[in-house]
Amino acid sequence: MNLIKKTSRIKASLLAIACLSIGVTSITPGAAQPFPDAQASDPKKLGWMQGSPPPADKILRFEDGSYFEFPAMRWSVSNFRQLMPTISVSRGSDPIHHFPEHPDARIDSLTFTPTGSHQKMRWDDALLENYTDGILVLHRGKLVYERYFGVLTREGQHGAMSVTKTFVGTLAAMLVAEGKLDEAKSVAFYVPELADSAFGTATIRELMDMTTGIKFSEDYADPGAEVWAHAAAGNPLPKPAEYTGPRSYHEFLQTVQPQGKHGEAFHYRTANTDALGWVLARVTGKNVAELLSERIWKKIGAERDAYMSVDSTGTPFAGGGLNTSLRDLARFGEMIRDHGQVEGKQVIPPAAIQDIRNGGNKAAFAAGGYTSLPGWSYRSMWWITHNEHGAFMARGVHGQTLYIDPEAEMVIARFASHPVAANAANDATSLPAWHALAIYLKGLNENSN
Repeated sequence: MNLIKKTSRIKASLLAIACLSIGVTSITPGAAQPFPDAQASDPKKLGWMQGSPPPADKILRFEDGSYFEFPAMRWSVSNFRQLMPTISVSRGSDPIHHFPEHPDARIDSLTFTPTGSHQKMRWDDALLENYTDGILVLHRGKLVYERYFGVLTREGQHGAMSVTKTFVGTLAAMLVAEGKLDEAKSVAFYVPELADSAFGTATIRELMDMTTGIKFSEDYADPGAEVWAHAAAGNPLPKPAEYTGPRSYHEFLQTVQPQGKHGEAFHYRTANTDALGWVLARVTGKNVAELLSERIWKKIGAERDAYMSVDSTGTPFAGGGLNTSLRDLARFGEMIRDHGQVEGKQVIPPAAIQDIRNGGNKAAFAAGGYTSLPGWSYRSMWWITHNEHGAFMARGVHGQTLYIDPEAEMVIARFASHPVAANAANDATSLPAWHALAIYLKGLNENSN
């Protein structure tokens, strides 16, 4: 019985780690079942981890996976550092870049039509519908909207989940634009340890755009799926005595086998970002957290240090381990919107920004089967909508979002804790809301010109 309990705890903690890594696949057990709404599942009202010590039925732990069961995970996503080992992403000591604040009370009453519906929805109602923990809107660099829910505060940090991938892809795009990373060279050229894996013959560009032909199933109903081996390797907890698999992200990546041909189709697989993180570390001599701090976080006027979860060897989880404050996520987005600049200083080469905005291979994206996102593409780990405003975004499970609309001069940063991991669960009441706000703000631009 003790062995059964131990195995169950290990499986639960692996599932929780896997939750952090993906962007579009639903893995929430019982996702078809009804969940308590945003107000009933409010983590502050439910009293998770409150008290010294908290009551036994309000304690959440990493080791048994309880921290990522709904509704408990609504507390955990704002408190990962209390539960697992992490590494800091330092903001340095430069002054904070402050946003001029011009709140627009009219935003809450904006309406839009959710995808597949004929009934209008208010902007503020959609926040509860999507289990929003925090949301912030910038318009022309001014803060026009900001709200927090549950246990997230302006000073707090929240898991960015797969939005992490976009930061890693952006770092790679920077190095490519600077001539320090050749996107046409093979992964094995930079990381010989991956020569015998499926990654070895892929180009850096195929890695950045996730068009590699690798065998990496994220079918959580299949105990033999590669996602379980990936999660087990990255789990920082001591391994069971009988465990013989990879013991770190680096070791796991060397075991990935080929499936299909590189360059043919977009396949969203977390292992690609982990491999890219290894490439970046090899090229720069710094791990992803150090590189992110040096090249971006210290240069955008961040308000707080960020942090990343790590495996047992201290390797940052490039595929989904970043945690930031909401305002700092918005600062990053505003820098991208402003052609890579902050207060007139160039942080990211303009060529890298333009390449991202141009988008990736639409045919390869369509071949990946993303029928709910017609006409989209994927470039340097950014999702490109190719809509009439040229909007592009970063996406993470449970509703994490960074949405940039160049035409409306708008940035939206959102943290959320939706009970269903898949973006499909909130896209219908999110994407139309973002575009409706963009149209409204673009109208203000035209009226002021």
